[in-house]
Amino acid sequence: MKKLIFFIPLIILNACNTGNKVSDASDSITKESLMSHVEVLSSDEFLGRATGTEGEEKAMNYLVNELKEMGASSGVEDGSYVQPFPLVGQKTSNHQMRITRSGSSSWNPTYFEDFVAWPSGEATEVDIRNAELVYVGYGIQAPEENWDDFKDVDVSGKILVIKNNDPEYDENMFGGRARLFYGRYTYKYEKAKELGALGAIIIHTTETAGYGWNVVSNGWSRERFNVKGGGGDDSQTKVNAWITYDTSNDLFNMAGLDVDEMLEAANSPDFEPVSLNGVRLNVSLDAEYRDINAKNVLGVIEGSDPELKDEYLVLTAHYDHLGITASVNGDSLNNGAEDNAAGVSALLEMMKAYKAIQPDLKRSVLGLIVSAEEVGLLGSKYWAENPTVHPGKVTANINLDGMNVYGETADVVIIGYGRNSVADLVVEEASKLGRTVKPDPRPEQGIFYRSDHFNMAKVGIPAIFPNPGNEFIGKEDGYAEVVDSVSAANYHSVNDEINEYWDLSGAEKDTRLFFRVGLRTLNAPELQSWKAGDEFEAKRLEMLENN
Repeated sequence: MKKLIFFIPLIILNACNTGNKVSDASDSITKESLMSHVEVLSSDEFLGRATGTEGEEKAMNYLVNELKEMGASSGVEDGSYVQPFPLVGQKTSNHQMRITRSGSSSWNPTYFEDFVAWPSGEATEVDIRNAELVYVGYGIQAPEENWDDFKDVDVSGKILVIKNNDPEYDENMFGGRARLFYGRYTYKYEKAKELGALGAIIIHTTETAGYGWNVVSNGWSRERFNVKGGGGDDSQTKVNAWITYDTSNDLFNMAGLDVDEMLEAANSPDFEPVSLNGVRLNVSLDAEYRDINAKNVLGVIEGSDPELKDEYLVLTAHYDHLGITASVNGDSLNNGAEDNAAGVSALLEMMKAYKAIQPDLKRSVLGLIVSAEEVGLLGSKYWAENPTVHPGKVTANINLDGMNVYGETADVVIIGYGRNSVADLVVEEASKLGRTVKPDPRPEQGIFYRSDHFNMAKVGIPAIFPNPGNEFIGKEDGYAEVVDSVSAANYHSVNDEINEYWDLSGAEKDTRLFFRVGLRTLNAPELQSWKAGDEFEAKRLEMLENN
């Protein structure tokens, strides 16, 4: 008993010391320290940090130096802090599409106005003749929803015509109006390839996409990027495409079908694929390619627990931006201050704070600063497919893409709210600070699938994507609307620079919150998890079993 009485004060003292060290580490994250990185990375010297350019190389060198100076070790085996990965850029030309009905009638949709198309792999030309078309509804196979649009129909060698989005008619299925991965075009193209289809055509409507045809035509007619070899020619899938609603209307009419009836028919688990009755498709196009060398930057703060230090919290942020584009009022350089020098800065400051309390960390921290996010989340995709840490050994991912640079808020938004235990920790830690956590205000836009955390989730890692709140403290009425307007006007433009509205007290407060959430995951008894029934739960269980 005397020994016990002696040790109790020591235990309390140790706990107090640990608490003080954590508070000191958290307090070291300041608006000034955050701004210092943003000022450097968004300066003209870094040329907009486009992937594969001199600007990316300058940014990479800066990041490696920062990781070394804070005492982080290399996150790659060769000690370089750099994970290079090859990209390929694809440009298409000579786009031709011809639709025939039983050889007796034909119609030629117009590229850009009616359709866009490109090779699904890395072929220099596509020449498809007389291909059979089959409408497959949403093109979804989701066992957890008891949903299969294919019903064991063999679609190999056929062109799939697919409705965009996922079912929204029932709030208890597919997340209601929230867009899941099943509703993203990437899923539909991947499913077509998996099932051996010759190609996949997605029907665009503004309602199902959430944006107009101009976004599709402008976005997909430009140079496209992929990890080299990642789209290879090892399958019979040759072409991916989008068509307008009017084009799909004409297409279904040729088959004696009503497009609106077909789109509505997809809203049933009993839907079965529908052949387009003698309608055939001919597609030809040419493509040329260029190689690009991109680089992720990786640093590690090693944990101290001998049994847990080979498990990791992964912090992600992308350091690439748009580089130099067409001049606007004499400015052609996209500095990318908010997107995403701010997120990279938050990651670096969190890493420094974890380094300051390294002896108190059970698990390790991997700072994964990726490139090629702006051209398709390709840096994070490459890491997820070539991980330096097995995904089953990663407890969680916090993705920092665009911070609150406009002032302190009482709230914070979490993309992924309610989906995993990491999001629950944000709620708990925020409540200690008197702050509220809100879910994605626009779940129908599928934001969860549009930043680097998505590639972490695809390999089972419980991931969250924090977004700024809008309940500003100490600002005049209507300030939130002003911020929305300024941020929207600056997004992906030459105006994304530090300006008179910037107030990093918000980023300071948010980054400290994420630091404490990350600490909880590092020292928790168990690895983090997805909620039962979540679309990524099965992959998580698979990775945990096979790590």
